[in-house]
Order: sequence, then C-alpha cells, then structure tokens
Amino acid sequence: PGSSKDPCRETYSGPSANSESEVRSIVNFVSTHGNIKAFISIHSYSQLLLYPYGYTRTPIRDQNELHQLARRAITDLASPYGTRYRYGSIIYQASGGAIDWTYNQGIKYSYTFELRDTGLYGFILPASQIVPTASETWLGLKVIMNHALRNPY
Repeated sequence: PGSSKDPCRETYSGPSANSESEVRSIVNFVSTHGNIKAFISIHSYSQLLLYPYGYTRTPIRDQNELHQLARRAITDLASPYGTRYRYGSIIYQASGGAIDWTYNQGIKYSYTFELRDTGLYGFILPASQIVPTASETWLGLKVIMNHALRNPY
C-alpha cells in the first residue's frame, strides 16, 4: 500500500528493494556507522512531519515521545510564517519509507519532513517560497536535533 509498481506514477517504488543508488548509499551508511541518533528525510510536498511506521497502523514503542517531539518541532516551524503542518505516524499509508527502515535499525529519532506546499504547486515550489521553507524547516530540525542530543538512548 502507498506505492506503485507503475514507473510513470509519482509513488513508483522501483523494481526492487534498494534498487536505487541513493537508497543503497543510505543503507550502506547506516549499516557501517553505529551510534546514529537521528535520521531526517526531507521530501516535498504536503506540509507533514511523519514518524514511523508508515506502512502499518501498529504503533512503535516510542510513539508518545516521537509524537510530542513532532508537535514541538512543528510549533517552532510555524513561528516565523504561520505555516501549518500536520504530524503523526500515518497521515497516509506508505510502504518503503526510509524512516521505517532506519527506526528498525535502532535510530529512534527517525522523521520525514514533507515540505511546502499542500498541493497548489506540487513538486514545483515557486522560488519565492524556497528561503522561507528552508528557514522554517531549520527551526523544526533544531528542535529534533537538540532533543536527540539531550536524550541519548
């Protein structure tokens, strides 16, 4: 669920797991570097902050902590421009997400930011929104990074 085998679809999953060089690079990096405390995947679009799991409705062991941290991150993210994000483990079901895999590899603070906008521009965000998007996202990222730093596990 949440992905397509049709290469013409935006949700194309590829021919097989880890088939793309970018994915293989992430898998290799995570597999060969221990002690990674946070993993942040940044995508567009939808204005969402997601945490595991996306492929199932089964909650993760750390759901309460990751949910509260996501709430704090989007509160700070909204402060400069009032941009509204939704957050949660499943906003829509999606398989093959990097954060599901990284969480299962022991990276507790695994999140995906789905940046601006909510669909008007889709994947082609106007140039005038790029710097504001980066600025507000940085505020949310800092909340997650500072929490990971202060809460080793």
